[in-house]
Amino acid sequence: MITYYHKNIRSKNLSVLDTYKQGAWVCVENPSEDEIDELVKKFNLDAGHMEDALDADEMPRLEREGELTYIFVRYAYTNDDLELTTSPLLFVIGPDLLITVSLNSLPRLQRFTSGKIPFSTTQRTKLVLQILDQIVDQYEVFVNNISKQIKLIRTRLRSHDVVNQDFIDFVLIEDELNEFLSAMQPTTAILRRLMLGRHIPLFEEDQELIEDLLLNNEQSIEGCRSNVKSVINIREAYSTIASNNLNRSMKILTAATVIIALPNVLYGMFGMNVALPFQNAPWAYAAIVATTVVLMIAIFLVGRAKRIF
Repeated sequence: MITYYHKNIRSKNLSVLDTYKQGAWVCVENPSEDEIDELVKKFNLDAGHMEDALDADEMPRLEREGELTYIFVRYAYTNDDLELTTSPLLFVIGPDLLITVSLNSLPRLQRFTSGKIPFSTTQRTKLVLQILDQIVDQYEVFVNNISKQIKLIRTRLRSHDVVNQDFIDFVLIEDELNEFLSAMQPTTAILRRLMLGRHIPLFEEDQELIEDLLLNNEQSIEGCRSNVKSVINIREAYSTIASNNLNRSMKILTAATVIIALPNVLYGMFGMNVALPFQNAPWAYAAIVATTVVLMIAIFLVGRAKRIF
């Protein structure tokens, strides 16, 4: 779907146009191949880059073709299965042109169309930076929510209430964080290149916006790395605890086996169908039981002294 938005500095309301006019923002969402071909012919775009915008695995990068700059980034969103994932977004910036191409609905687009974020489509560079700001801010929100989820599981670990589902969640969380990192780290390199001012014209205010974007993006990257470390540490800690509990259980079972097995030797000797000492003595049974009890206590005390159990 291709939508033409137009709003200049003096306009109060955002206009949705039927056809393109100079200064408009061409917002393309989930385009068909025919729409891509139409855009390529209409605005003399690079067909290869436009096809790359439809690749769900396309990574962030910056390309320059003639007077047009192609900026690929990835934004985070929640899909239909309520899973966090990322998707590519292409900015095509020219002297009188701004096109955005995304496979899905542009995140937080309603903030622009509803007037919550003041912007002008004629200020192309500033609008691009505002969209990037919303993308970076969305990453920050998701990373903070993941941090809270990890802290909740860590709290349950202290009370030994962790279940297998928590470790399944950890695997999903780690995949999400790694996907975020693979999207945000190249974005940092893109922002640094944009700061040079060779790809798109920048004013002093734009430079400050890019610096803020860099800072926020790097903070989100550090947040992702910190969360990944927390997930690994919690998983290793629980693995160590489980191994320690298993060793303790094995020691207890081994001690019980030793305590029970050795007295059985004595019982076995007096259970043979041959002539035995004291077999006719009335106190023999009591003596054997007493000897067995003394032997078990002795084994237990020796084991405790040597810290076997």
